[in-house]
Amino acid sequence: MRPTDRPAPSPEVLARAARIRLACFDVDGTLTDGRLYIAADGTETKAFHVHDGLGLSLLRRAGITVAFVTARTSPAAEIRARDLGVEAHTGIRDKLACVEAMRTRLGLAADEVSFMGDDLTDLAVLAAAGLAAAPADAQPAVLAHVHWQSAHRGGEGAAREFCEMLLAARGGTDVDAAGTRQ
Repeated sequence: MRPTDRPAPSPEVLARAARIRLACFDVDGTLTDGRLYIAADGTETKAFHVHDGLGLSLLRRAGITVAFVTARTSPAAEIRARDLGVEAHTGIRDKLACVEAMRTRLGLAADEVSFMGDDLTDLAVLAAAGLAAAPADAQPAVLAHVHWQSAHRGGEGAAREFCEMLLAARGGTDVDAAGTRQ
């Protein structure tokens, strides 16, 4: 998914990526395009990109814990996380405290945690992450504080590109037709 003219990640970013054992993702604007579809009865729908989903599954299969961390209470995000076999933390007002609790529970150092987010509510957790990432269309204040930026917009392959970079830093992303790493 990476454009051929995109420069390879820097050695520093690859070194950070190779240490990641917990990969956390904001939902709205990162795993989705940020638009909310709310019906008259109050139900909410979101569109998730299937390519991002496979990337998240490949991380999990590679032994990296994957989690959604979102401020919105979102049954759609919970269902998508369950489908992918990843953790879902929805309705989170303090994303940093949530990620720190996961990190502590897993016995990880701060430099073993990545976070991908797109807006001001993600700044604190991005600042604490060993590897901070953002989609191409993240807010300028976020882009100024991340180690790595996707060439893709949120909900349009940004998470997949990040997943592939994480996997490449660990030694490869080759998978067979069943989605199994080789």
